[in-house]
Amino acid sequence: MTTEELEKKFQERIDAEEKIEAKDWMPADYRKTLIRQISQHAHSEVVGMLPEGNWVTRAPNLKRKAILLAKIQDEAGHGLYLYSAAETLGVERTDLIDDLNSGKAKYSSIFNYPALTWADMGAVGWLVDGAAIMNQVALCRTSYGPYARAMVRICKEESFHQRQGYDILLTLSKGNDAQKRMCQDAINRWWWPSLMMFGPPDANSPHSAQSLKWKIKRVSNDELRQRFVDMTIPQCNILGMTLPDPKLVWNQDRGHHDFGEIDWVEFNNVLKGNGPCNKERLEARLNAHNEGAWVREAAMVHAEKRARKIA
Repeated sequence: MTTEELEKKFQERIDAEEKIEAKDWMPADYRKTLIRQISQHAHSEVVGMLPEGNWVTRAPNLKRKAILLAKIQDEAGHGLYLYSAAETLGVERTDLIDDLNSGKAKYSSIFNYPALTWADMGAVGWLVDGAAIMNQVALCRTSYGPYARAMVRICKEESFHQRQGYDILLTLSKGNDAQKRMCQDAINRWWWPSLMMFGPPDANSPHSAQSLKWKIKRVSNDELRQRFVDMTIPQCNILGMTLPDPKLVWNQDRGHHDFGEIDWVEFNNVLKGNGPCNKERLEARLNAHNEGAWVREAAMVHAEKRARKIA
């Protein structure tokens, strides 16, 4: 078959909702797009552990400490699932991690903001993980089989993370005046970065159209963002808090909430490495990688010994 014929047959499989597997023929750009998206997703899970890890020793009680530790462990597992999915496309995990540690690879801009109070752990769970779930549930139907299957378990665990975060804020919202202020302050700081998580507007997104055609993405950036806004408002009302957007209003004609303009200059600035915590996150990630070198070396020695015994 010619390349054109292969591409036509490939698109027919996509349109028929068939899953593409690792050994199947695929266009080079499809493979490249998947590697970029899956690796960025994996990096985001790994870097996302850093602001939460800083709060383990400061959690208000043993129950909260245990829950936060479990959440961090889940995020590490998500990164492993996703790196494994990326490896099926012919890339080396070590190369992907080297790209992250060198600053070459990107991860979600949301993790370059500081977690200043315990309420931030609630806002991260409710808003950040809530935004992630909105995107990731759709990815359970992505066209690449290994990625779709990895997302099933990830989504189940992320839904727990969102409920955990909301529970923190709900508890604070019923507390004293200082706790209520802490709750509102965290929501104010994390709301707009959470909306940025869905990516730039569809008209300005260089990869969206092709990713939608290949069904790597199943829903556009703007549609996911709108769903998130509509879902979040009633939850915020239960908390008795407000969202920091004076333009937030129900539009009867559209059947959705209108909301204010996102600061895309800030978004692009953070992506370029100039966010509040970009350098801090990269430094912490690199230090952790270097300090864990002995664990990786010991694991390799054990694996080699085991392989010799089996042989």
